[in-house]
Amino acid sequence: MENSSDRRRSDIVGLQARRRFLTLAAMTSVGAFAGVPHAQAAARRVEKISEFPFTLGVASGDPLPTSVVLWTRLAPRPYEVGGGLPPAGAVEVRWDIARDERFRHIERSGLTTASAGFGYSVHVDVRGLEPGRSYWYRFRAEAWSSPVGRTRTAPAAGASVRELRLGLASCQQYDEGYFTAHAHLAREELDAVFFVGDYIYENAIDAQAGERRLPAGNRLPEVFDHELTTLEDYRLRYALARTDPDLRAAHAAHPWVVTWDDHEVENNYAAGVPQDSEDPARFLRRRAAAYRAYWENMPLRPAQYPRGADMRLYRRLHFGRLAQFDILDTRQYRSDQAYGDGWKYPGPESQDVSRTMTGQAQERWLLDGFRASSATWNVIPQQVAFSRRRLTRTGPSRLSMDAWDGYPASRDRVLQGARAAGAGNLIVLSGDSHIHLAMDIKKDFDDPRSPTVGVEILGSSISSGSDGMEQPEDWAELLAANPHWSYYAKRRGYVVITLTPTHARADYRTLAYVTRPGAPVTTGARLVTRAGKPGFEPA
Repeated sequence: MENSSDRRRSDIVGLQARRRFLTLAAMTSVGAFAGVPHAQAAARRVEKISEFPFTLGVASGDPLPTSVVLWTRLAPRPYEVGGGLPPAGAVEVRWDIARDERFRHIERSGLTTASAGFGYSVHVDVRGLEPGRSYWYRFRAEAWSSPVGRTRTAPAAGASVRELRLGLASCQQYDEGYFTAHAHLAREELDAVFFVGDYIYENAIDAQAGERRLPAGNRLPEVFDHELTTLEDYRLRYALARTDPDLRAAHAAHPWVVTWDDHEVENNYAAGVPQDSEDPARFLRRRAAAYRAYWENMPLRPAQYPRGADMRLYRRLHFGRLAQFDILDTRQYRSDQAYGDGWKYPGPESQDVSRTMTGQAQERWLLDGFRASSATWNVIPQQVAFSRRRLTRTGPSRLSMDAWDGYPASRDRVLQGARAAGAGNLIVLSGDSHIHLAMDIKKDFDDPRSPTVGVEILGSSISSGSDGMEQPEDWAELLAANPHWSYYAKRRGYVVITLTPTHARADYRTLAYVTRPGAPVTTGARLVTRAGKPGFEPA
């Protein structure tokens, strides 16, 4: 979420030089291991699980043509530290993946270990599957069986794909509304869901869960009523999110591809720089705890397992010849925000060509990926608004220093790299802003007549911002100030994206309310961009 702040975080010289030491200290503070996350498989076995342990559901993610990640986490009592399991111990978990939801034709099975050291989470990288087909999966621990999940592998490399249907979602603050959007997302026919950040929020949550207004019999315990700083804090917050049945349903229905934004750690942090004055070493310990909890609670492979305060989350997926997905991390490596992290007038500091949103290594990886791409659509799922967003029609306008507008040189390098590589049909997927936006990406945002080089699909929040409104008061002003915008709405919701060899369509789903459950879903806009002809038009 883009909360403004007047602080000026400067003079961070020396922070990067000290980072290796601080990272090692952070690793020690959360008990990180140098090896793969099976280091605790030899822990003493938990003797008996007397309550249903799969309260947090199941999930799958990062589909490859012959592989997918299966996830669950054991927590018989999700509101308790440790989930109601011993602070040290391990549970043997069996997993099955089948061609049918009744498990008559089991494709693969195996045993793995859920250990206390990793929050009793399970990550299984199942290999040897068939490309482009659906599977069903489940877990078992002692006498208990998990809910059944459905997943799907990616099409084969080089395959001609007629259609892909994707969900785009972000920003689900538990205490600002129900996750009803996920119930509708679960019922969509999708190949995958891309979640682009703010899966949890770090704020204190009162007993009635804010806008949810829980009745007296369902009030939350006091353990949630403080800002998150420790590993157990973050683990509990993920558990709280997954107690929402609609979120569990969306995870069980589709494979997810996830990346984070800021609230998985702290609002508007930038690399090793916290939002407010805080000791750098202490913040990196907090970041290490947050990254560790993120990996534990997401369907990610061991390759993404964090090393202290560092975690490589950027990665690339291919769906046949139709689409290449370059999933970015715009938090961990970025330069500190210029002039604070709010909406400010741009100046020499924000326009410094050395400023980066991605860091040099990730930027080089992205541009190399453009050069190697042979896909029809080059899609960049990432966190914050990529395109220009002015607040006024004429004269200088304040811009968001936390989004790509605060890093214009970094944005220009990405666009120039795509153009130089001949990587056409560029689509950027974004979240963070709690609004629906459809935007044409201009070669030069200072010139409205500049060529359009791609489109940006910015999806609204699942619940953050509470109910919102379909046509906000600044609707006409902002559309006039930004002629490259095709749609702007402030309801909660998600986006369904359909990719074909000839066109990409964005269906913006909206909900009238989230402060009570059960809202119906409608389609606020349906827009199309044609292959070889960038720019949105009505479908």
